[in-house]
Amino acid sequence: MFFGLESGMQQDFTIGIDCGSTTTKAVIFSVDGRIVGVGRRRVPQHMDQPHHVERDMTEAWQAVVEAMRDSLEDAGLEGNAIAGVGITAHGDGLFLLDRSTRPLGRGIMSLDSRAIDVHDGWKQNGISDRMLQLVGQRPYVYSASTLLAWIRDHQPERYAAIGSVIFAKDWIRFCLTGEIATDLTEASTSFTDLYTQDYSDGILDLLGLKAIRSALPLMRLSCDRGGAVTAEAAAATGLLAGTPVSVGLHDVTAAAVGLGHTQPGELSITAGTFSINEVFRDQPVTGEGWACRAGYRRGLWNCMAISPASASNLEWLARLLLPAESEAAQALSQEMESRLAAPREERTIPLYHPFLFGSPYEMPASASLFGVQSWHDRADLFQAMVEGTVFNHREHVEALRKTGPIRRLGVSGGGSGRPAVAQMFADILGMPVEIPEVREAGALGAALTASVAVGLHADLEAAVAAQHIPLTVYRPRQTRASVYERIFQRYEALTSAMQPFWAGLYNTERPESTKPALPDTPLMNYAMAGGHIREARP
Repeated sequence: MFFGLESGMQQDFTIGIDCGSTTTKAVIFSVDGRIVGVGRRRVPQHMDQPHHVERDMTEAWQAVVEAMRDSLEDAGLEGNAIAGVGITAHGDGLFLLDRSTRPLGRGIMSLDSRAIDVHDGWKQNGISDRMLQLVGQRPYVYSASTLLAWIRDHQPERYAAIGSVIFAKDWIRFCLTGEIATDLTEASTSFTDLYTQDYSDGILDLLGLKAIRSALPLMRLSCDRGGAVTAEAAAATGLLAGTPVSVGLHDVTAAAVGLGHTQPGELSITAGTFSINEVFRDQPVTGEGWACRAGYRRGLWNCMAISPASASNLEWLARLLLPAESEAAQALSQEMESRLAAPREERTIPLYHPFLFGSPYEMPASASLFGVQSWHDRADLFQAMVEGTVFNHREHVEALRKTGPIRRLGVSGGGSGRPAVAQMFADILGMPVEIPEVREAGALGAALTASVAVGLHADLEAAVAAQHIPLTVYRPRQTRASVYERIFQRYEALTSAMQPFWAGLYNTERPESTKPALPDTPLMNYAMAGGHIREARP
């Protein structure tokens, strides 16, 4: 199966730039989605103070410059072969320019947690609940609005000097074109009315941020032209001066488009550092367990359920168990797959909570392995972690089902290209799972906005339809899906049982009166009695 194939297209090339949390990629695509050149550069994170995770804006631009030159060299192309450039980057966070368009300090990344007190204060005084109705989501610790409030309170001179409030991809586009703008997907992370999808002065008033209203940039659509490559940027990157640059997308939306999803009811899962789960809707839907932001065009919304609890768990275990193995995760996957033919109930695999780096819950959480016995080996532990990360994705998918029907579901990342892992997604989610042979989905989504901006395609839907990308569908196996349904219920029961312990796990000096009450359940009574849980029943 394929996304689609549109014949007779001229063979122009576009570049998709994807500036992730640790790596910047520049990927050159043909008009039908083939990768013809790739450049990569690492970008350091600066963590000089606790809870501060920042990016030097000049270093970020230099990484793009080098990655773009590498991609042209890898493809064997000159800059005049590139029809257009599209950009995506790590979403949320905050990048600031002063009134002379110079960087106003480092960019703040979405891994930053300095504004936790602002976030908690808004929760306590009811502002977060009001924001859910106005914006479609409660502010996160790393939201631009939360970070701006922190800067207002802790760095008033910096706050007073703000000339432009932009996001990571907007900074890269400014460096390429000299033009300041953002798009609908980024602006909706903090500043736009849920229903009109325009900037809202009422939101700024509620948050005490009226002073930065004039600093909010021009908001455009993702496939609009956002300027052209300047002579200075052309000399640095190897592109041709005047090459059009599209406005681009938030990275979450770019990944969905790169997977071939543009229509309401199409759900995308990205298993990476974060568990990213998103579904397009043709009307705004608010509720607990997801954020409702703007889609890539007006009249489209993106319901997203996200947590930092996915494939990063597997990478951690692989490095721990096979430190000398360069492809440790792949080696462990092969060991795991050799056993997956056996019925799941016949192999007593432990259960795993994948909360090494965070969780979906508004409370402290910790990763845990349950039911580990002496006969378990590293392949069993790896399988437990794979299953646990997919269970976490399922929790998010269950929340997104409340927003409306799901027409199709696609998965990328987290080893989903391996048939055994893809089949596990289908069995655990209980629905057909599409695995496109897409590499660099985020960069592809960005490049497709450029293909529309320069007229290679009429719109983003047509651009996606023109991609000649093989697609494999995995359908749930009834017997295995039934087994995973029971195991998922145990996973949820253990989550509930552990929540009272999480806050105090690392504080051994808490007074007895402040310790959380323990739930009076058979599972908890058994655990407190010193029992070993081998095969807990739902």
